[in-house]
Parts: sequence; structure tokens; C-alpha cells
Amino acid sequence: MTFEDTDFRQETLDLENPFDVKLVKDFLATLGFEFDPDDVECTMIVYNLKGDLVGTGSHKGRILKYVAVGPKFRDTTAFALIVTYLTEKLLKIFKHTFVFTRPGNSLPFTGLGFTEIARAEPLYALLEFGFESVKTYQDYLKSLKANANTDNVATLVVNCNPFTNGHKFLIEKASSENEIVYLFVVEEDLSAFPFSVRWELIRKGISHLKNVVMVRGGMYIVSGSIFPAYFLKNEIVSEVMKKQAELDVRIFADYVVPVLDIKRRYAGTEYSDKTTEAYNLAMKTILPDAGVEIVEVLRKAIGTDADNNPNYISASKVRLAIKEDRLADVAEFLPDSTRDYLLSDVSLPVREKIKQGTGRH
Repeated sequence: MTFEDTDFRQETLDLENPFDVKLVKDFLATLGFEFDPDDVECTMIVYNLKGDLVGTGSHKGRILKYVAVGPKFRDTTAFALIVTYLTEKLLKIFKHTFVFTRPGNSLPFTGLGFTEIARAEPLYALLEFGFESVKTYQDYLKSLKANANTDNVATLVVNCNPFTNGHKFLIEKASSENEIVYLFVVEEDLSAFPFSVRWELIRKGISHLKNVVMVRGGMYIVSGSIFPAYFLKNEIVSEVMKKQAELDVRIFADYVVPVLDIKRRYAGTEYSDKTTEAYNLAMKTILPDAGVEIVEVLRKAIGTDADNNPNYISASKVRLAIKEDRLADVAEFLPDSTRDYLLSDVSLPVREKIKQGTGRH
């Protein structure tokens, strides 16, 4: 597909064509980018009228990626052309876009109307543009805010894939120690258990806790847009993972904490998951400066395992048991809402997805 411009010509590349992929890959390599065609859904390039390759841009979902212009053309309208084309395309679908860039490169985006909402030096500045924004999410939070007579206002962020007695224990502990608890549920549908299912299992499982307010995580709380590493199987803690976790926590500190007057954030101890370990470290580093105490609770265990170590409750153990058709082995890990769901025919698609899957979630 070709689009004409007064000074430039644009083309959308065929990412199945190795020659097109090599063209953009070689161009980006000269600018310090390592292009991964599997990491994008669409890539466009811009030529000048002499046929020189001027720049390129891509997107995956609502996220702009690999936006770059050659040094000779940075004083032209090429950058604006690329960003405008991709943004207009995405706004027809999502009404909102994100862009990750180096902190030193954020200024050209802000000049085109993007707003920087967080940064994690030296890797990332996160900017957004669209009909909705983090302010829209803050308005949603304000609509849920409960009246508190004390400063005992706490929060948890959970995925609950699926909801276990470990999650229930942690939520009940926070509920018993605070006047109000805001329970953020990761909304991104990148887990085996869909958001709608996870939300309902939690809602039924904590219906006796009258001071817990359930909150949708939206695009800003452990989302695939801001913290994609959370949903990948990571054996080691990479710098990229750490900086994504930092972005997520900084957004929480800057945009969520002040709206809900949060003073404590609860988290379970992590003994094996490297991604959650990196996330917990980011919380301990950032949130105290925002006036939020981190309350780390020892993960609940039931008996001991085959190596005589505490048999910690975990959602990953439940998913593994489902995968291996031995759900009875983890029955004690499950609250009534989750157990009833997993024993019903309604859960069959989810159980089949887990049996066929290989990812972390």
C-alpha cells in the first residue's frame, strides 16, 4: 500500500517478505535498533522523492515501536509524518496509543501532542496520546473511592490466574488490618484464565470482606502495554524486565496513590518467580518515597512438599496440576469459588488451553 506526500512517499511493508524485513532491519541497525519482525504487527517506511530511505515506524497493538528517521532527514517533516500516520491508524481501533522511547528522544513526541507519563532511566520514557489518558483512569478511581476515617488505607495488585487460598489469605489479612483495601485485578487478557473469570472467582471468594473495593487494572496496572515482560516466561531478571517493572510502579506511585490516599501496599513473598521478584524490588525501591509502606507477607503453605520444604500455595502449581490432570493434588489450594468452577464444564475451554499451552501464564 502506497501513500503520496509532497516531499515523501510512504509504503507499508510485507512482514512475510524477507526482502522487506531485511530492508528495515538493515536501516534500523545503522541507528542502533535491533528490529524483530515478530515483535510488530505493521511496519511502514518513508522514502524521499529521490528514492532514499528516510525513516520507518511500526506498531504492535496500541504501542508505537521502532520509530526512527535517518540523521540527514531529522530536520524534515518525516518524523511527524511517520508518527501521525501510525497514530491515526491506531486511534481508529484503540482510541489511545503508547510509545516507548529513550528518555532523550521524548521531546519530538511531545511536540506532536504526546504526554510523557513515566520514565525509567536510562532505558524508557513512556508517552501516551489519544481520546483517553491516565487522567481518564484517575476519574474511574475517583468514582470508586470509599470514605475513610483513618489513614489505614491499603492496596493489593493481583492477577489470580487462578484465584487461590494464598490470594484469599493475603486479601483477608489486608482487610483485617486496614479500614479500606483497594484490590486491583490485572485486566489484561493474556493469562489462561480470562479477566471476566478471574474477576468473578475473586468476587465470590471475598464477598464476606465488606471493606475491600475491587478495581479494574486497566491499561496502567500490570498491563501488556507497559509491563509485557510480566506475561512472558522469564528465567532470569533482565534490565528490560526491571525497567518495565519500574515504569509500572512509578505510574502507580504518581497516579494511583494520590487519588486513593493509599498508605500501604501488600505483597506475598516470592520464592521462585523472577518477574514477580523484580516487581517486588521495584515496589520496595519506589513506593516508600511516595509515602507507601510495603507489607510483605510470608506466602501461605500447606504442609511440606516431596523435598520436605514448605508446600507454598501458588497459582502456577494449580495450572501445572490442571495440565497434568491431577487437580485433586491441589484441592487444598483452592477456595470454593475456584474449585467449583474448575470442576464444572464451564471451565473446559480454560483447562484445555492450559493443557496445550507453554507460556508463563
